[in-house]
Amino acid sequence: MADNEFPGWHGTTIIGVRKGGEVVIAGDGQVSLGQTVIKGTARKVRRLSPGGRDVVCGFAGSTADAFTLLERLEKKLEATPGQLMRASIELAKDWRTDKYLQKLEAMLIVTDGRDLFVITGAGDVLEPEHDVTAIGSGGNFALAAARGMMDSDYDAETIARRAMAIAADICVYTNGKLTVEKIAG
Repeated sequence: MADNEFPGWHGTTIIGVRKGGEVVIAGDGQVSLGQTVIKGTARKVRRLSPGGRDVVCGFAGSTADAFTLLERLEKKLEATPGQLMRASIELAKDWRTDKYLQKLEAMLIVTDGRDLFVITGAGDVLEPEHDVTAIGSGGNFALAAARGMMDSDYDAETIARRAMAIAADICVYTNGKLTVEKIAG
């Protein structure tokens, strides 16, 4: 099978919601290869503790690539304790300019409870305008659902969980087995 014929790993939905002094990152557990669900309980949201300050990360894309990026982010955070924005920008710079890192296929949502960013391989560090961001195959569904709930009385976790349930109902590459991490600002 030629490289361009390989069906590839698909599937994930990660959402970040900031509301009421806390940030929640939630991710589904589905990993698909082509039209087959390979695993339904993958853990794509992680808590890092570099320098004693918690950072929560969610990733979409290749798992091995995402773990490479998480390791790099952890090193950047150790070098710049308490400065998530700076560490994220440094990671994005490396990702864009390093020939090895340029081949990595993943995206990250990161938060320390104050800041919330999406980091991409194009060198972007994006902060959401409406305190909600999402990535992955079902990301746009989850994002739209969460944006529609932001003016409600729901807290960040409830919004994230409900938005992920909606995405799981629509996107075939997303399931309802969630990993949810909450962090206060």
